[in-house]
Formats: sequence, C-alpha cells, structure tokens
Amino acid sequence: MTQRIDMATAAPDGYRAVYAVEQYVQANVDHQLLELVKLRASMINECSFCVDMHSQDALKAGEDSRRLFAVAAWQEAPFFSEEERAALALTDAITRLGNDGVPDDVWDRAAAVWSEQQLAALVIAIGTINLWNRIAIPTRKALPE
Repeated sequence: MTQRIDMATAAPDGYRAVYAVEQYVQANVDHQLLELVKLRASMINECSFCVDMHSQDALKAGEDSRRLFAVAAWQEAPFFSEEERAALALTDAITRLGNDGVPDDVWDRAAAVWSEQQLAALVIAIGTINLWNRIAIPTRKALPE
C-alpha cells in the first residue's frame, strides 16, 4: 500500500495539537502500561503501523516479548497485573465503544485500582491512541522498511 497523505505536512497545526495531547499522556501514564494500552487498541483497530511502532517501542524499553504477544489474548494470559488487566479491559471497552458506552463493571474495575487522576489520564491515553489509529489507517501510514 502507498501512503495517501502525510498528515504532519498536510495539517501541521492539527498534527502538533494531537502530539501535544500525546506528550501529556506520556508524562502522566506509566510508560510500560502505556505501551500495552497502545498496542492493544492498535490490535483491535488493526492499525499495522501502530502495532509495529508500539511493539518495537515496548521491546526497546525492556518489555518482555511474551507479554507483548499475549496482549492479543490478555484475558487468558497469566502475565498481567490487576492494574494492567483493568487498563486493558478499559482499552477494549473504549476502543470498541458501543451504544451503551463503557460497561459499569469495566469502569468500576479500573476505578478500584487507579486514582481519579490516573484514571482520567488513562482515558485520555486510550482516546489518543484511538485517534492516532484513525489518522494512520485512512492515510495508510507507511511502515518503516
């Protein structure tokens, strides 16, 4: 596939605005958890560019490859903490947002392990990766060779 448009060039102010939110997320969400969330949302959205980028970023940061592979089936995998499971469940619910929104049990699980400020940053992080996916997929963001 050929990349359709370079959003950073075509809409630099918009791209910088999204990147500013990304910088907030990076400063307020644990890096290891953030990469798991980004990877999971990107898998659900089938964004190959983001799956590649976030798996590579996580590996470079020292994440275990087994855990990265297991993100696809995190519910059955024994490798994740309760906090990570709550974040991954919230990622699934927000990324697959349906008519009923995020189920109470998913929200309550996350609220039980994260402070209000942490939960707010996590929601912004999940929203941001979904926005990045929705930029990369329609523009056919090119994978590095």
